[in-house]
Amino acid sequence: MPALAAPLIAWYRDTARDLPWRRAGFGAWGTLVSEFMLQQTPVNRVIPHLEAWLDRWPTPADLAAAAPAEAVTQWANLGYPRRALWLHRAAVEIRDRHDGIVPRDVEALLALTGIGDYTARAVAVFAYGDRHPVVDTNTRRVLARVVDGVAQAGPPGKADLARMEAQLPADLTAAAIVNAAAMELGAIVCTARSPKCDVCPLSAQCAWRNAGYPASEDRRRRQAKYEGSDRQARGAVMKVLREAAPTAVPLDAVIADWPDPVQRDRAIDSLIADGLAEAADAMLFLPR
Repeated sequence: MPALAAPLIAWYRDTARDLPWRRAGFGAWGTLVSEFMLQQTPVNRVIPHLEAWLDRWPTPADLAAAAPAEAVTQWANLGYPRRALWLHRAAVEIRDRHDGIVPRDVEALLALTGIGDYTARAVAVFAYGDRHPVVDTNTRRVLARVVDGVAQAGPPGKADLARMEAQLPADLTAAAIVNAAAMELGAIVCTARSPKCDVCPLSAQCAWRNAGYPASEDRRRRQAKYEGSDRQARGAVMKVLREAAPTAVPLDAVIADWPDPVQRDRAIDSLIADGLAEAADAMLFLPR
């Protein structure tokens, strides 16, 4: 068994958070929805939205039968609402290509709208129990510190999968736990800014700790300020449309008091270009 596997498995079994998608009987559709929602959104914000979503649309076919506008409205304030449109399109593809069953095969998952390497492997591993490396930002940070002895991981790439593969036991169940444990460790212990090395199960093996915590360049891109940004303007437009749905809103009434009218128009145009809004007869509305 790889050197990191045993301590990770023991630690995870003792300390893993009780999250809905980790409970017995949580199916592949729920796992897929949770992974869409967890992209760039904290766990505590996702859980109530996930539960409400699955209550409303317990299968891909249920979501596929709904209008895209309903998906965007249900997405509420989770942010990055294109994810709602992608999830709706993926549900339609699952219904039409896979008889309403979330596929198990990684390549079939990758062919669905909005699904990349991480999400495809997460569904195959955590929903179906297959053996694949699953790598997110937290996993990459753990590997960078424990294995490479650097504070921050380099740019993501295909090599990350091979590096995680080297840490996986042959046993399917154990491999799934190691995948989950590495992510969990990075999320709550081996954090970006204040790692809790005193409670880390890998502290004795950590090359970064053993080297005296050498500093390294922070390669993470810093997100632009939200206040006054185009993102804020887009969010304000989406809020108006969600609250009015399914009724359309006169274009000139959409955030009419926005302090920068050029930014307001740019936000509306970008939402239309992204398929998150539609315009007709001087009215704006969610996609139908």
